[in-house]
Amino acid sequence: GHYISVDTSYEGEKAVLSSPDLYSEDWSCVRLIYQIATSETSPDPARLNLYLRQQGESFDRLLWSAKEPSDSWLIASLDLTNSTKKYKIILEGEMGQDKSASIAVFEIKITPGYCIECDFEENHLCGFVNRWNPNVNWFVGGGNIRNSQSILPRDHTLNSELGHYMYVDSVYVKHFQEVAQLISPKTTAPMSGCLSFYYQLKQESSIVFTIYLRDTSGFYEEIWKTDSTLSAEWALAEVDFNAPYPVEVIFEVAFNSAKGGYVALDDISFSPVYCSNQTGMRTPFNPAEAGCNFEEDLCKFYQDHKDGPGWSRVKVKRNVYRAGDHTTGFGYYLLANTKFTSQPGYIGRLYGPMLPGNLQFCLRFYYALYGFFKMSGTLAVYIFEENHVVQEKIWSVLDSPRGVWTQAEISFKKPMPCKVVFVSWCKSFWDCGLVALDDVSLSLGSCQAADLMLPNPGECTFEKDECVFTQKKRGRGSWHRRRGPTPTSYTGPKGDHTTGVGYYMYIEASNMVYGQRAYLVSRSLRGTSGKQCLTFFYHMYGAGTGLLSVYLKKEGDDEEIPLWRRTAEQSISWLRGLIEYESDRNYQIIFEAIRGVSIRSDTAIDDILFQSGPCLEVEEIQFSSGYPDSLNEIEY
Repeated sequence: GHYISVDTSYEGEKAVLSSPDLYSEDWSCVRLIYQIATSETSPDPARLNLYLRQQGESFDRLLWSAKEPSDSWLIASLDLTNSTKKYKIILEGEMGQDKSASIAVFEIKITPGYCIECDFEENHLCGFVNRWNPNVNWFVGGGNIRNSQSILPRDHTLNSELGHYMYVDSVYVKHFQEVAQLISPKTTAPMSGCLSFYYQLKQESSIVFTIYLRDTSGFYEEIWKTDSTLSAEWALAEVDFNAPYPVEVIFEVAFNSAKGGYVALDDISFSPVYCSNQTGMRTPFNPAEAGCNFEEDLCKFYQDHKDGPGWSRVKVKRNVYRAGDHTTGFGYYLLANTKFTSQPGYIGRLYGPMLPGNLQFCLRFYYALYGFFKMSGTLAVYIFEENHVVQEKIWSVLDSPRGVWTQAEISFKKPMPCKVVFVSWCKSFWDCGLVALDDVSLSLGSCQAADLMLPNPGECTFEKDECVFTQKKRGRGSWHRRRGPTPTSYTGPKGDHTTGVGYYMYIEASNMVYGQRAYLVSRSLRGTSGKQCLTFFYHMYGAGTGLLSVYLKKEGDDEEIPLWRRTAEQSISWLRGLIEYESDRNYQIIFEAIRGVSIRSDTAIDDILFQSGPCLEVEEIQFSSGYPDSLNEIEY
């Protein structure tokens, strides 16, 4: 047979293979049979990437990436959710620095349906794998091959001796409780519904046939088990299946003796409707409803009135002394221990909404501390179970830099429904600083799994690199990537906007002269019809601050169209900028900073996000100079 491989004679370039326009209103599964071979380990290894290019999007979405070398062909299975837009599949080979590597693709197949479905009629077995065990393994049966171990007269799919199925036999069992596992490909998109399959079970001594879900952190959850009835005919089994984050389905058979009998399996299929009607009423849990940015109200959070007014929703006008909220820099956040309440022994509790049990969650939120004293322990997060009796402390603050919004993330999984409670307290007068809280969000899956997930295509947080941006010219007078405060006092941010301890881009005014410009330019982005929305955060603090401008440059034009500008000192906070623009030709976005009159002119940007479609909110002013003189006050 034939395969295609990356031509290695072009060093440092990427090889790109594009599909024709595809369209599928239903779910489909992309199966890729590939191999990456190399004779050395390299710090910059070869990788194979697979992207989804949707109509109307400026960015390709990375669906899958591999860099592990192997000496045999491997199979990757990726679910594509239903969509009304046309799309292309893009394969990209990057050779990296590895001279000996080769990347090859043997087959790409897009089939309707879900990747966990299989009738075992094709030799790739839909990406299902047997976990090898010296004595018991899943084998392919049927197919009327002369010496094949066909233990059943016919399969279920074709109902003939030519069809195939999977089976596991006890003939070679040597030990008590030997286990054979057949592992499905990992789901790559959230799905819930009914998983069904056909099986036969013949036993002389007890066989245990169990189905588990295993998530990325290795937790097993049993979802089905055979009852002891024998079935010499193909029997249908159905089980409710809920995979909000990536899981593998494991078909496990445990034998107790060599005379155990066998289990056969065929025709695994999935339907997005739950098996039984009673459970069909279950609406899947939407984690977005359990978060809050406090801009409008407390969302689904609440306080117990017995506690007194613990947390207040407050807002700070833009100023140069006191930081505003994390969401926009001029919105609302929560403050505990305010001047009304800071008496020793005070405690404030903020209760979150009820969360379902037996799901893995990742909780993220931002907090900031203001105070002169040791503030460790002044903010803690507890899990309360339904009756409010069982409490577990899952996080508490250690000392952290003052006045910087810092991100905390906590993974948890509880068997029972529970709620998250934020507790702020001061034992004695010396502990009573101010504790601020903002942008609470909850997602399914552990935080570690979320960190490994593929990056959002149009997002740049500068944590790893400069993403799609490059410098027009590098030098002292250019943009720099930095973490922590800038070297000059009374200018620049104290920390980044993403986590408080990560990276941002800024200009170092002490290396530049008045009026000198620094450009950060995006690579060429795909033009699309319709509006696009660009969100970013900027920091302009310092008495000598100059200008920050954003331009749009369309391919083929010499001129740059100004989209947005700010002049002079704006705030001590990170402020959110929003720009709506459109371009049907390929285009670039340019951030230009101009140094102001003094060295207190460190301008910074962070958390740039490109989204297709109009902006959901509108920014009042696109072009403005300094902030109005307002007092440094908190509005309650």
